Amino acid sequence: MTRAVVFAYHNVGVRCLAVLLAHRVEVPLVVTHRDAPGENLWFARVADFAAEHDLETALPEDPNVPDFAARIEALRPDFLFSFYYRRMLGERLLAAPRRGALNMHGSLLPKYRGRAPVNWAVIMGEAETGASLHYMTAKPDAGAIVAQQRVPILPDDTAREVFDKVTVAAELALDRVLPELLSGRAAGVAQDLAAGSYYGARRAEDGRIDWKKSAREIHNLVRGVAPPYPGAFASARGVPLRILRTRLEPARAAPLPSPGLYAEGGRCYADCASGGRLRLLDFELDGRAAGAAELRARFGPEPVTFD
Repeated sequence: MTRAVVFAYHNVGVRCLAVLLAHRVEVPLVVTHRDAPGENLWFARVADFAAEHDLETALPEDPNVPDFAARIEALRPDFLFSFYYRRMLGERLLAAPRRGALNMHGSLLPKYRGRAPVNWAVIMGEAETGASLHYMTAKPDAGAIVAQQRVPILPDDTAREVFDKVTVAAELALDRVLPELLSGRAAGVAQDLAAGSYYGARRAEDGRIDWKKSAREIHNLVRGVAPPYPGAFASARGVPLRILRTRLEPARAAPLPSPGLYAEGGRCYADCASGGRLRLLDFELDGRAAGAAELRARFGPEPVTFD
């Protein structure tokens, strides 16, 4: 029986681990993360799934320390899989499996290598993304690709909605290629790294809206950081504004002279640079859900410019 040590986290970790078990891969150890204090756990816990299937679990702070690497080596795995595990694995761990170490990445490599690939794809206005299973090398997300699965990104999809699609894409890609991988017939295709790009992690403060950008760019940011992520934010007359869902609308015949916020016919809108307009479908004023009535009560009937 093929043996694989699995490093996993999040929904992709659960679904890909399920694929391995369905194909009767022996998993002597599942390595995952402890819950971070204060983290919004909107996703499935790999530790819970492992416990349901009586799989031994480890939660090291650093999997690359010599003692833990020696533990992995002692298991003599055929494969090592990383399914949305958050830590980089060092060369000793990557060399431990007899038949290779593979990672499932949430983009169509070589595009969007690095962190938060789903969020970046939405923010950058991509029409599709997907999941890529690739061999791991010392350089992140750079190894030969074994399988890919594409999914569409619709114009109003949020990052959470796209992430759900990517989770299914990861499951499909792994399930399709795993028989060939286990039999030694799966061929990896080298990446052309110059055709893609590397993106870093995103922080909550990266959700600040720059109203000098176009309505489409702001719309893409809003949906790329919408809940369960921290959300896009701005302020108007010193009042904090959190914008959670928007829709592109035709520009008004006479747009505001500068980007601003206003209510019209029971709906709320923001005029952006170059005359573009967004309808605010879900937003908060000063931490509270708001609509046209709350906007007028706070600022009066006239449009208010953004700070």
